[in-house]
Amino acid sequence: MKKSIGNKKIKTAIFISGRGSNLKNLIKFSNQISSPISIKLIVSNNKKAKGLRYADQDNIEKKIINFSNPIIAEKKILSLLVKKKIKFICLAGFMKILSKKFINNYKGKILNIHPSLLPKYKGLNTHKRVIMNKEKFTGCTVHMVNSKLDSGKIIFQKKIKVLKNDNEKKLEKRLLNIENRIYPIATKKFINFNL
Repeated sequence: MKKSIGNKKIKTAIFISGRGSNLKNLIKFSNQISSPISIKLIVSNNKKAKGLRYADQDNIEKKIINFSNPIIAEKKILSLLVKKKIKFICLAGFMKILSKKFINNYKGKILNIHPSLLPKYKGLNTHKRVIMNKEKFTGCTVHMVNSKLDSGKIIFQKKIKVLKNDNEKKLEKRLLNIENRIYPIATKKFINFNL
């Protein structure tokens, strides 16, 4: 637990593309004394991402990176991460796939949250596919990021029942509340055992 004391917190970057509800909860978590992370940078590929307002509210540096050329974009991000001495990355609704080269620079130090019970329903439109396939259960997964989409080691999963009246939107909303709760728990668990 020594990592969490004073300035010993791990310098962390959060990557987002949208509303930033997981980001909001990770910021709240990082402000706790017992939290092992200190968020120093928020990166987004979308200048209209609503989640960027949390960077302003909490006075965290934010960078919007244009991904029209992914190679240049990743070089810019990597140099930023080095400059800010970032040691850990959380992807929170980041809608770009990072290259193997990028991931290797932070091997074993990138987490992602995905709205399904991996290894089921990797990729996009998870809730739609869950409903279409009449699944009885779904959930969310925090996993390590490797070079294969949504395939890294699972750190934490939470399972919920799919209700009879669930549609895509209802399921997404219910699951998002659970994502918000489990991402900080999984992050703490991961750091305490791995970093």
